[in-house]
Amino acid sequence: MVSREELAEVPTPRPTDTWFPLAHRDLVTEVECQLLTSGFEIKSMVHSLSHDRARYFGILQVNVPDREVSDYAWVVGLRNSHDKTYPAGMVAGTQVFVCDNLAFTGEVRLSRKHTRHASRDLRHLTARAVGKLGDRFHNLDRRISAYRGRHVSDWAAHDLVIRAIDCRAITTTQVPQVLTEWRKPSHLQFEHRTAWSLFNAFTEVHKRVNPNQALPRGEALYGLFDAFCGVI
Repeated sequence: MVSREELAEVPTPRPTDTWFPLAHRDLVTEVECQLLTSGFEIKSMVHSLSHDRARYFGILQVNVPDREVSDYAWVVGLRNSHDKTYPAGMVAGTQVFVCDNLAFTGEVRLSRKHTRHASRDLRHLTARAVGKLGDRFHNLDRRISAYRGRHVSDWAAHDLVIRAIDCRAITTTQVPQVLTEWRKPSHLQFEHRTAWSLFNAFTEVHKRVNPNQALPRGEALYGLFDAFCGVI
């Protein structure tokens, strides 16, 4: 993890004829501004850098004034790269308080692959993306409510683990870890035999993968559990 000050000190590479990188600090500042303008409260921020500071990943925990906080928070995931790995992006997700388990879904690109007008378009693209966050977060609340209400037997849990491999939410080597978390949860809150408990068995394992792997795996996991719980 790095501080906001350390993030601001990261130099942005010179552009080329076909590539125009965004500064990590500019991305964070613009998203923060748009969130506040749209009525979100920013509760906390975590920033991290990798690959010689070329890749950035951040988590902003947010809420709205009229929402009662339960056992998980809404989070906005941000990513950016200075090594042409991926364009700047923003994604909605959740973070469970008791264990910091994260799950993301629905990434929105914010920089059009770092094209010539990436910086100019950043404000417009960010404003549009933030404008959709409210619906996405409330949809996540609805989905999680459905997961909490769905009982899961051991045989159904085992079937979902296999399906999770098929949809690439986990790898075969992670199966024992997920089953251990399901059978003997690390946290008492997940002893109830529900889809929400099993979902967190998966996301507990996801904490051990890098953020860029966690993003597509989170989307696959939500898709799997939506289908199982009949979420439309």
